[in-house]
Amino acid sequence: MPVGVLYVDDEINNLNSFKAAFRRNFNIYTAQSAAEGCLVLQAQEIGVIITDQRMPVTTGIEFLESILPLYPDTIRILLTGFSDVNAVMDAINRGQVYKYLVKPWQNDELKIYIQNAIEIYELRKENKELTYKLQIANIELESLAKASE
Repeated sequence: MPVGVLYVDDEINNLNSFKAAFRRNFNIYTAQSAAEGCLVLQAQEIGVIITDQRMPVTTGIEFLESILPLYPDTIRILLTGFSDVNAVMDAINRGQVYKYLVKPWQNDELKIYIQNAIEIYELRKENKELTYKLQIANIELESLAKASE
């Protein structure tokens, strides 16, 4: 199953538009709140999270910051209808955001960003797996070296 893309936005019309625009290209999940987004993250392998900044209860940056310890490898994109320099800095510093985009999004542009983000996620995952295999191989080599002494 291909890695999932989660879009979190409190506006149902935006969620529907996003799903309609990208469901043929990506494995799309949507959530109307940060809490709902967390439930999706627990149930599915999500490689890319796109979230609206201005949502009731939890902002997009707060959501991204809160999931960082549990899902550090996900690629995070912040999408907002407002251009705010402080939000951009917070997104980068607190939420470790890969891209900051202003609504309304351009489908072709966002599609490329999502493809690139999935590629980065998969490379990170592969890198972790290779690092683990290398650690195991090093342990086995040390064991063999000690056994031959």
